[in-house]
Formats: sequence, C-alpha cells, structure tokens
Amino acid sequence: GQRQRVMIAMSIANNPDLLIADEPTTALDVTVQLQILKLIKNLQKKLNMAILFISHDLTVVKHLADHICIMKDGIIVENNTKENIFFNPQHEYTKKLVNFQNKKKNNKTLGSKKILEVNKLKVWYPIKKGILRRVVDHVKAVDSINLTLFKNQTLGIVGESGSGKTSLVLALLKLISFKGDVIFNEKHISTISNNKLHNLRKDMQIIFQDPFSSLSPRMTIEEIISEGLNIHEKHLTLPDKKNKIKQIMNEVGLDFETIYNRFPHEFSGGQRQRIAIARALILNPKLLILDEPTSSLDVTIQSQILDLLNSLQKKYQLSYIFISHDMKIINSVADYVIVLKEGKIVEEGNTNSIFEKPQNNYTKELLQSVI
Repeated sequence: GQRQRVMIAMSIANNPDLLIADEPTTALDVTVQLQILKLIKNLQKKLNMAILFISHDLTVVKHLADHICIMKDGIIVENNTKENIFFNPQHEYTKKLVNFQNKKKNNKTLGSKKILEVNKLKVWYPIKKGILRRVVDHVKAVDSINLTLFKNQTLGIVGESGSGKTSLVLALLKLISFKGDVIFNEKHISTISNNKLHNLRKDMQIIFQDPFSSLSPRMTIEEIISEGLNIHEKHLTLPDKKNKIKQIMNEVGLDFETIYNRFPHEFSGGQRQRIAIARALILNPKLLILDEPTSSLDVTIQSQILDLLNSLQKKYQLSYIFISHDMKIINSVADYVIVLKEGKIVEEGNTNSIFEKPQNNYTKELLQSVI
C-alpha cells in the first residue's frame, strides 16, 4: 500500500490531464485497497484529471468508474454507463462477469473425522540487536492459535498482510520451527521423525498464489506434474505413471497429448493454476492448502478455478485451508472462517455468522472495506 502511494505520487507530480491506473489495487489487502481507491478519487477531484482505470475486478471498477468498457479477446464487447453495465448487461460475457460478483457457496455435508487439530501454536521470530546479536524481543507472527479442520470442510483464513497467515501455513507444513501441537491425520507433526514426516507430506499439499512463479520454467508440464510421483511413488512403472498423469490432467481440464511436452511460459495464468492443482492432486492428498490461489487471475478464470476446486472437493472428499484477503471469495467458498490479526484469532465462526453478524471490530472493518 505504501509503495503504491509512492507510485501515485510519481505519476501525479506533473499534474497530468490523464492518469492511467493499470490494476493498481490487485495485490492489496481489502482495507488498503479501499484507502488507495479513496486517494485516487480525492486526487481526481483536486487535480481535475481524467482516469483510465484498468482492472479484472468489476467491484473495484464499479466503485470508481462513471463509464465502463468490457473487453474480451482484444475487442470491446460492451460499452456503457456503470448503471447499465451492472443492472442491464447485454453481452453474455458481461453477464458472466456481473453474475460472478454475486456467487454464493453451495451447502454441503461435512465429515465428522478431524483431519487437522492445532493447539496453542506459536511462531515467534527473534529480534536481535547489538554486536553480540542478543535476542531482545520477538515478533509474534502466530501467537497461541487453536483450530480444527474436518474431512470435506473448507476453512477460510482472512487477515491483512502481516496478520500471520503465511507463518501459520508454513508451521502447519512443518517448513518452519514452531511451538505447540499440530495433529494431522492422528499423527503429531511436532514430534514425528523425519522419515515418517516424509511419508506424511504426500497427504498435505499446497497451491501457491502466483502461477507465474510457482512452476519451474525449465521443466515440461509432464515433469512438473510427475515430480511428486518420482519422490513418493518410485515403484510405479513408466506406463502406470503416464496413465496417472493423463488421468489427473483430464480431471483439471487439461489435454495431456497437446501440452505434456510444453513449458509453463506457453500458458495463461488460469492454465498454469490448473497445472499447479494437478501437481498437488496427483498424490491423492487429504489436505490441500490454497494460498490466495485466484488473486492474480481474471474474474471469469477465478470463477472457473473455484468451480474446479469445488467439484474436486466433492469427488475426493478433500479438506481445504483457503487463505485470502478477498472477503467475497471467502464468503463463496468457506464453511468456517478464522479472522487473524497480529498473529491472534480475533474472531471465528460459521461463514454466515461471520459475514452477517460479526462481533469483533476488526472483522467489521474488513467487511466494511469490501467494495
């Protein structure tokens, strides 16, 4: 948010007649996003300048724009006032974009089996000072967190940058040191041996935020998807491995024959995220951690990826931990929501209760910031 303010200051230094804002709020938390939009609006009034605002988020456009052009495949398919675009869209593509904003989750039956149980989890980073680098204090990234995840459940975790979301995930996967107890599939991760942890890792997979940097540019799609099999299922014959790869690619909507020997840079963001999902699912995990999996995608591609994740969860009875700063997406996918602030859970509950009757002031702030 601060960096974006610096960029805005640079762009208006010469009092321009036209400001072109290219996705200026895409990677920002919901409260910071609203602050930046208010700043742009105030500057527009003060400097009397025109703004060309480019975004894949229709709700952000609705907040700022007077007139909207909808583009598809390099062509303007609809060009109208904001009111007509949102309340009387004409083109099918525009209708899809508008309908996605009101997407709601489908009710589902949750399993009774606990997949994950976390008790008094702490991740503290030492602050060292002086010549001898003595520890003088700690950054409490995660501070005494308790949570439970059931089979076939989606747990949504929300909070601004610095709230502890990433540290929590890394601790759950035992990729960083932590204190407390993490029980996954009835096994204590905190005390488990490295050998047993290696076997357990195939049941815990993660899909990262940025599909443009999470896939190795030097590996073919077949190599990327089969990497987990090479580590955890070395006994598979080459034909069996190839069949497994074909099957999982088909599940996520990718055609093996046309893309298996190509490289990630040849694909769009949505296709890359499907490849990342295939890589995670090929080991038949029980838990899938989704770290902002749709934040860098266009709204229609977001919808497709969320629909895919929903159908895969139903088919394989997967448990999801879905991390996002986008409250609208959390509302559409999560069964239970945890709100994090400065490493602590400030509120938790069923999705409906969090969104309709929030109790904590910070939760109310986040919801009020939703555009």
